[in-house]
Amino acid sequence: MHPLTGSCHCGNIRVELTLSREPTEYTPRACDCDFCRKHGAAYLSDADGSLSIHVKAMERLQRYRQGSGIAQMLVCGHCGVLVGGLYAEDDVCYAAVNVRIIDGGANFAASQPASPQALPDAEKIERWKRLWFAHVQLDADCD
Repeated sequence: MHPLTGSCHCGNIRVELTLSREPTEYTPRACDCDFCRKHGAAYLSDADGSLSIHVKAMERLQRYRQGSGIAQMLVCGHCGVLVGGLYAEDDVCYAAVNVRIIDGGANFAASQPASPQALPDAEKIERWKRLWFAHVQLDADCD
């Protein structure tokens, strides 16, 4: 297992994740929707890993639904950094982390473009449940 940490710029939102494989074996996905492009986001997930998201000041945790509105994007309301995306179903919280917030030292493969907006909603959800971190620990309600 490979533990990593990261945070938004101001440190209000902090993540602790454990990957099941070497970081070099992961290819972050750079969503090509307008929202993710404008944030420069590329996402990392590991269905066999673990993820905890800690928030110091809850009033600064912003949740934004865009596109199909199914997933929530977590953004720090203080520094504006996009931390990742969440999806909740049947009391299970799934998430992907913006690789740009990971602290230095992890060498991931070059990001590859992804176009989830081109998928039907049911296919997106199935994909998230298969690929994203599951049973995510979040200091707030997942949905």
